[in-house]
Amino acid sequence: MEYYNYIKALHLIFVITWFAGLFYIPRLFIYQIEAYQKDEPEKSILSRQFKLMAKRLWFIITWPSAILASLFAFTLLFMIPEWLQQPWMHVKLGFVILLYVYHIKCHFIYRQLQKDVVKWTSNQMRIWNEGSTIILFSVIFLVIVRDAINWIYGVIGIFLLAIILMLGIKLYKRIRSKNPDA
Repeated sequence: MEYYNYIKALHLIFVITWFAGLFYIPRLFIYQIEAYQKDEPEKSILSRQFKLMAKRLWFIITWPSAILASLFAFTLLFMIPEWLQQPWMHVKLGFVILLYVYHIKCHFIYRQLQKDVVKWTSNQMRIWNEGSTIILFSVIFLVIVRDAINWIYGVIGIFLLAIILMLGIKLYKRIRSKNPDA
């Protein structure tokens, strides 16, 4: 237990950098998708730059952070195995699995865009971008509130958050259609 706080701090640091990568990579995907709609030479220049930025973010920050966050999480669970008996931890681990599914789907999108295969619109990618936000809110509230969480209110809160995010995306799209530089 002597090293618990150090392990916990490292876990949190890498969770934060992992989420930073997951928040930013879809933004780069959006820019890359929009770059494909430009005329040459702007299209080629922007596409090449966004591919490089995505590659660096993905392999230098996001993947290593995911692996290290998980490694330190497993270490914490090894140090305090009683957590695995707690219902909140089961739910949290479910969200972590969901987070990895999101991460892996982002990896597939990354690989497609690196090969110039565009299957998403920029608006669809904006909606996809909110997936990590919903997971983050869910995990943070679950870890902080733990057993006191009222599942009905929690589910309602997540749906309200999703609705607010979708409304924000629609508002941004409307503003952007009036002012393309927004």
